[in-house]
Amino acid sequence: MLQGFMNLLSLCWKPFGHEKGNHGANGVLGGGGSSGGSKEGKDGLLWYRDIGKYGSGDFSMAVIQANQVLEDQSQIESGQYGTFVGIYDGHGGPETARYVCDHLFKHFRAIAAESQGVVTAETIQRAFRQTEEGFTTLVSESWSTRPNMATVGTCCLVGVIHQQTLFIANLGDSRVVLGKKVGNTGGIAALQLSTEHNANIAAIRQELKELHPNDPQIVVLKHGVWRVKGIIQVSRSIGDVYMKHARYNREPINGKFRLPEPMNLPILSANPTIISHDLQPNDSFLIFASDGLWEHLSNEKAVDIVHSHPRAGSAKRLVKAALQEAARKREMRYSDLRKIDKKVRRHFHDDITVIVLFFNHDLISRGVVQDPPVSIRSAVEHG
Repeated sequence: MLQGFMNLLSLCWKPFGHEKGNHGANGVLGGGGSSGGSKEGKDGLLWYRDIGKYGSGDFSMAVIQANQVLEDQSQIESGQYGTFVGIYDGHGGPETARYVCDHLFKHFRAIAAESQGVVTAETIQRAFRQTEEGFTTLVSESWSTRPNMATVGTCCLVGVIHQQTLFIANLGDSRVVLGKKVGNTGGIAALQLSTEHNANIAAIRQELKELHPNDPQIVVLKHGVWRVKGIIQVSRSIGDVYMKHARYNREPINGKFRLPEPMNLPILSANPTIISHDLQPNDSFLIFASDGLWEHLSNEKAVDIVHSHPRAGSAKRLVKAALQEAARKREMRYSDLRKIDKKVRRHFHDDITVIVLFFNHDLISRGVVQDPPVSIRSAVEHG
């Protein structure tokens, strides 16, 4: 009987799944799920899905490329057991973000299946751990031919809606903000749910100093920016194994990544900060975004933009607002910024990924997940 139940569970999880190589022509991974009824569009360096349906409501999604090769990856997986959202903001190259997008959800799904579909913080923690271990193995296997894989990493922001609970797990400096209705006033409040791990935050510098009391150079101020060991801004990530394992902090990796003294313990961590939040009827929507958005928009401004416009196009609207602000800071017109091609564009703004989830509390309160299952991965084939 137990085996029969596990077979059923496996089938129930299947709509979440996607097989590697099952990429749509425009970089969407189908994998047995659907696009939630959303149509994708492309406008120069911008990729978007204006509106679609996921298990507990509507979503909007957009990505703008700035780097020569897009380093952001993102996904929405939604089915009978809930919804999984991931934003992976890579650095040093796209490889780690792509690896995480290929593997993190698969690990999460398999671990949840072991406990009959029950999701806890430990489920997510284990999925992160297995993904980090898998990427570290890949670096080891590639060391003789591609040693610089040791210097590639990614921030990792995940949201999981399971029944009436929202879990947020984060490594690095991507951010999720909740738009929450204020009483019956028609107003909206912005509540940041994620904890960021960036050396420019005083609490993170203090955390690093306490973890490394004998290293006066654990954080260094360079050109007005605090960096871990004077090299990297984030203190937690997947990948960046040159900052976690001494055997990869040596030739032949690029000299700018090599530390002058022996590494006695890992400097960066892959242990995510995880919170849980019981969804309330006045929780209206979530904005998940890589730090490229928050560099130009405050939490309050982003929430106000979503709240004061129709749902359709919300993510694209946020990206446009960030680009308009980036142009204003450089005293140029938005229309001129849009003409600048990738790579050069990186001097004006970062790759930006935004996913907005709107809540349907009628569905959530009744424990109902709307069909069909959704499996979307953005921007797989942006080059």
